[in-house]
Amino acid sequence: MVVCYTRRMTKQPRTAQLKADGRFWLTLEGMNFLGRGRVELLQRIRETGSISKAAKAMKMSYKAAWDAVDAMNAAWQSPLVESSPAGSRLTEDAERLIAAYQQAEAQHAAFMAKLMASLPQHGS
Repeated sequence: MVVCYTRRMTKQPRTAQLKADGRFWLTLEGMNFLGRGRVELLQRIRETGSISKAAKAMKMSYKAAWDAVDAMNAAWQSPLVESSPAGSRLTEDAERLIAAYQQAEAQHAAFMAKLMASLPQHGS
């Protein structure tokens, strides 16, 4: 059985603006690979030197953080995060991917702003 739920639109005040919305992800072989949350996780691992401390700072479980790191490492086929008893560190590949993601996300944000500017305004 298929159940379909429709969210009812509530009447918006006259000042409501029509907006374009979209999340940005880098995909690899059709799967979400790197998004804002994973980039933040990598950055916090860089800052803290620890997956556990990074997870705690993001208010996520260690298992969720480890699963994300493991998924990224496996998908990239070389480590993005290297761990040892002394802690964890990002590899050069991770640093390059963070920079590429941030540059691409900035371009996406600029595109979305341009798209929003082209949309008709409510009540016009």
